[in-house]
Amino acid sequence: MKLDSATILVTGGASGLGLATTRRLLAKGARVGIADLNPPADDVTAELGDRVLYAKTDVADEDSMGNALDEIEGAFGPLRGAVHCAGRGGDRVRILDRDGQPGSLETFTEVLRVNLAGTYNVLRLAAARIARTEPVDGERGAIIMTASVAAFDGQIGQTSYTAAKAGVHGITLVAARDLASRLIRVNTIAPGTFDTPMLARLREDIRAGLEASVPMPSRLGDPDDYAHLAVTLLENGYVNGETIRLDGAIRMPPR
Repeated sequence: MKLDSATILVTGGASGLGLATTRRLLAKGARVGIADLNPPADDVTAELGDRVLYAKTDVADEDSMGNALDEIEGAFGPLRGAVHCAGRGGDRVRILDRDGQPGSLETFTEVLRVNLAGTYNVLRLAAARIARTEPVDGERGAIIMTASVAAFDGQIGQTSYTAAKAGVHGITLVAARDLASRLIRVNTIAPGTFDTPMLARLREDIRAGLEASVPMPSRLGDPDDYAHLAVTLLENGYVNGETIRLDGAIRMPPR
């Protein structure tokens, strides 16, 4: 896909992985619609310029996501691609607590609502918009979803998060096959331990331990590492149906 002047949706684009992706896309000449619950900081908005539009969005809500896409296409024209970064962390709930009581079904369901149903909502609504465009160089566009190494190496207490992210991985090949007739590619990135606002709240010694656990390079992932791969997957027309681990060869221990 040629990104220059293309309209690209980035969910969760106000911070972290999504903001880094937005910056990379702008450098390629794209126009970016940010769909997020919270807007970028004022200084970030000023930095990004007039090729970015923010739309307040709950990615798991059909009307909210549809309205955001209407705004983005109204400002920048037909959608050509999407990078779905929005989501939430897990609940860290054991299947049985210390007293042998079962974990909360409510919190399990909420994590799946945001991270799995929300991903499917973005996938289907973005695909419907991209499918209306005329093909360019044999394709209409591409969609990037976000899983996690937890999909493969889930830790104790990550039952809900692992289930959601494993679901995203499971959707990937099916979606690529399903949307092939529409000339839309679908791929997924599964990040490892990344230096996002969530990890920034950890104590320095815990962060250092996480860095040391990564074989090579021994550091936390930088959001720009994710953005670099996301842009590559949008541009490379032969990568399709893949979930790519982006983790420095880490394999998560049980806890």
